[in-house]
Amino acid sequence: MSLPTGDTEAPEPTTAERIHSLLSTTSSLTVRALGEHHHLDTPVSVHGSRLRLRTALDDPLTAAAAGATDGLAVVLDVTDVSPVAVRDRVRARLTLAGRLHLAHLADDGLSVHLRVDVAHAVLATPYGTGAVTAADLAVAVPDPMARHEAAMLTHFADDHAEALDVLTRLLDPAVLVHGPEVRPLALDRHGLVLRLDHPYGHRDVRLVFSEPARDTEEFGHRMHELLAAAQYGLPVHRR
Repeated sequence: MSLPTGDTEAPEPTTAERIHSLLSTTSSLTVRALGEHHHLDTPVSVHGSRLRLRTALDDPLTAAAAGATDGLAVVLDVTDVSPVAVRDRVRARLTLAGRLHLAHLADDGLSVHLRVDVAHAVLATPYGTGAVTAADLAVAVPDPMARHEAAMLTHFADDHAEALDVLTRLLDPAVLVHGPEVRPLALDRHGLVLRLDHPYGHRDVRLVFSEPARDTEEFGHRMHELLAAAQYGLPVHRR
């Protein structure tokens, strides 16, 4: 089994991929339009740089979109919150700017589909901020683990505490000096992010797979590789 040694930059999803993943898994967002904030509980359907939302027929946003012949200028806000209970659970904040259009009446006759043509987007995380254009989004795809991440992280946190203890053997002993609580924070096809929570703050460490996982089955294999590396002292890339 060959594992990265830590001499190269740790691979991770691009900003555009992160945005695509977040949009495809969110169930709520805020639309800023005409000086008002509209909170919508709706999934988002992503088609390149075009988004499809759903809102009530009598919602003020529906009326505003219907009255805007050339589309309504909007800003969308989406928050990425860790499904596992940790301090500072917000993993990222996404802001998109574009134009909102009325698409068509939904089959239930009580709601409508709205289309957002995204012009650009900004993703802010604790580690930095990245900006993308509509062209970037058009060619990006969500991470294959995105739709499974919440369930897999909570299962890992709730039912596999012993595996977390084993994985800490892969970490620099210096980061474990004060006995931090270790929780799984995020995962994607490239690896697993652990949150080390100290009384005075926290630190996140990424453990990188030998190869990207293309589906949940391969993700399981990659996790077993990490656990084997921890048990037998094999090198693993971390960041």
